[in-house]
Amino acid sequence: METLDAATLRQQARAGRFAAPTAGQAPGKLQANLVALPERNAFDFLLYVTRNPKPMPLIEVLEAGRYESRHARGSDVRTDVPRYRVFRHGQCAGEIADAREVWRPDLVTFLIGCSFTFETAMLRAGIPVRHIEQGRNVPMYRTNRATTPAGIFGGPMVVSMRPVAAGLVARVAALTARYPLAHGVPIHVGAPKALGIEELARVDFGEAVSVEQGEVPVFWACGVTPQLALETARVELAITHAPGHMFVTDAGDETANLEAL
Repeated sequence: METLDAATLRQQARAGRFAAPTAGQAPGKLQANLVALPERNAFDFLLYVTRNPKPMPLIEVLEAGRYESRHARGSDVRTDVPRYRVFRHGQCAGEIADAREVWRPDLVTFLIGCSFTFETAMLRAGIPVRHIEQGRNVPMYRTNRATTPAGIFGGPMVVSMRPVAAGLVARVAALTARYPLAHGVPIHVGAPKALGIEELARVDFGEAVSVEQGEVPVFWACGVTPQLALETARVELAITHAPGHMFVTDAGDETANLEAL
């Protein structure tokens, strides 16, 4: 797989030449989930994000009429994500490559941290990242853990999973704790059923990966969580990234802490 820098990835996504998951791309850069929804729903959603910082660490809010992130010069959040999902009245109406065709001037955009950001640090430390090794999208699951509701928004938390050798779990937890804007420390280790996950092979988003002998599944809170909240809120229109297909910024991964941004 060719590895692109952040600006090139955004340019290729905008041109329709890159439509794949962004794990392993733009090494060392901060990646972000995206949610855009009508201004009249924005305060409730902001409150929801604020009450649930673990699955939804907030990077930036672009008010209605703004498309360029201050963390990515020359960017356009309507075009620079490889794949988008469109929600209408709580139902996913499909995926598109260019959101300008459905964008409205009253949409407020939220950029939310993504765990892909800390994967470069894992690889630098010699810790394998299975979905990158296997060329797959990261496995993601609905859980039995409820988020704290706000206004019309609420619902279960989504998690991403990475297999980690048992002897490396503490090291991985300490490493990822340095990245609170990328979900930080894992929320659970082992025992998927404790999260309401019956089978790791049955993903809700992304693709399943192998868990080898001597490895344990490690779970991080995931920025797909608000997509489930959109289902229950039944917002008239919302646009999100497709799971695994992130908005890639120019901000360095080592700045992914609450003070730096």
